[in-house]
Amino acid sequence: MPHLRSRRRLALAVPVVLSLTASLGFLPTAASAAPYAEPTTQAADAPNLSYVVNTKVDHKTIASVKKAVVAKGGTIVITYEKIGVIVVHSANPDFGAQIRAVRGVQSAGATRTSALTPASTTDEGAAQILTKEQAEKIESASAADAESEPLEADQWDLRAIGADKAAQINPGSKKVTVAVIDTGVDDTHPDIAPNFSASQSANCDGGVADTTEGAWRPYTVDDYHGTHVAGEIAAARNGIGVAGVAPGVKVSAINVTDPSNGLFYPESVVCAFVFAADHGVEVTNNSYYVDPWLYNCLDDPDQRAIVDAVNRASLYAQKKGTLNLASAGNSNDDLDSDALVDDSSPDDSTPVTRTIDPHECFDVPTQLPGVVTVSATGVQNLKSYYSSYGYGVVDIAAPGGDRLYQIPDTPSKNGRILSTMPNNSYGFLQGTSMASPHAAGVAALLKSTHPKASAAQLQALLKAQANNPGCPASYDQDGDGTQDATCVGGKRVNGFYGYGIVNALRAVQ
Repeated sequence: MPHLRSRRRLALAVPVVLSLTASLGFLPTAASAAPYAEPTTQAADAPNLSYVVNTKVDHKTIASVKKAVVAKGGTIVITYEKIGVIVVHSANPDFGAQIRAVRGVQSAGATRTSALTPASTTDEGAAQILTKEQAEKIESASAADAESEPLEADQWDLRAIGADKAAQINPGSKKVTVAVIDTGVDDTHPDIAPNFSASQSANCDGGVADTTEGAWRPYTVDDYHGTHVAGEIAAARNGIGVAGVAPGVKVSAINVTDPSNGLFYPESVVCAFVFAADHGVEVTNNSYYVDPWLYNCLDDPDQRAIVDAVNRASLYAQKKGTLNLASAGNSNDDLDSDALVDDSSPDDSTPVTRTIDPHECFDVPTQLPGVVTVSATGVQNLKSYYSSYGYGVVDIAAPGGDRLYQIPDTPSKNGRILSTMPNNSYGFLQGTSMASPHAAGVAALLKSTHPKASAAQLQALLKAQANNPGCPASYDQDGDGTQDATCVGGKRVNGFYGYGIVNALRAVQ
């Protein structure tokens, strides 16, 4: 299973944004070395790695750096000239250091720590596929409401944010598209097919967009994450299965996973943001962190280059009007703390335990400027037991499910989120991976209501319509007498919910 937002993401208080932007702005822009020289000889047994080379955004500089890439033993995969990012493969073990010394290169580094093969998310726990017996029980209960979809009686999450009532007022505009940057989407699912936008879908594995028919679909039935997310956003109200938060908007798929290991490499995510922006996508959902580093520290040249490249792509999308949302992670960590232990990086080779300062080492893309961070709640509008949090970090909250402590009065009594799965099936998942698409659905409703809103204005609207329950008096979920997390802040903004829990009904009123 890929690492779909199984960790955290840092949000962006203004000081953090300014700090990150400033840091990237002062990346070295020139070097004393010549821009290129004789081609470098590569060791026969050297691993072939992928790199991002980030340059000044002008044609002359990019052309010069491209010549240097070849001279240093690199093969150019694709050049994103608009943002100054070049994706390169090289078996030269010294390629990173050599290319960083080239005039015009602002940062460069390897995007993985293991060799390219001839191939992470934020769901918490394994999926539960809906059985025939469960479905019949839910359908029987749903039948009591003529406006309900067959499985909607189990969708406590829609009712929690007023999405069921919002759909009767404004289900969303077909002119608004939410791109699911994920493991691919099964667009043949009867609940997704009516709202699927193939023209805004692609497979970005390796950094180059493949738009051939079906390239955006999951590789296997186990790559269900993106299909579940897509249904949460825009499953149609068509008398089949479930309903999405914004059942009238379009949804597209940008598959960014490596088919051999399911990881989300930086060059693929760069491709996804640029593709989404260039194809008129209004909202993207990002329920993952960029592999192989859970946190990317700017004092490491490789990790610095990853932050720089993905940040350029994210900002490019924002400037073209795209709002990017991402999940906060499932470690129940305080993302505003002084130190966190990362024992999972790099996740494509051998992890090494390290202690990092989350204010200096960044979770990508979720800690990047302008990206909306989403924490998870359960049926009681309380932070889910697994959801990471942090004052000045989390922007908003949304239903992500809680199978342990917040059990809904639904036919299945399942605290997780019910949504679409590949092969015309349905299943339960929980995680901040599920919270982010709920917020993305509400963002799509806001964009439908305010079609001229910019990405920044849309983010402000998303925060303004949220309902903030405030910090709970106690957060001892397991009842052992010890607080399981500490909420800092007040009724307007706090570490558990940011500006509050999204509200679909308010978004369309």
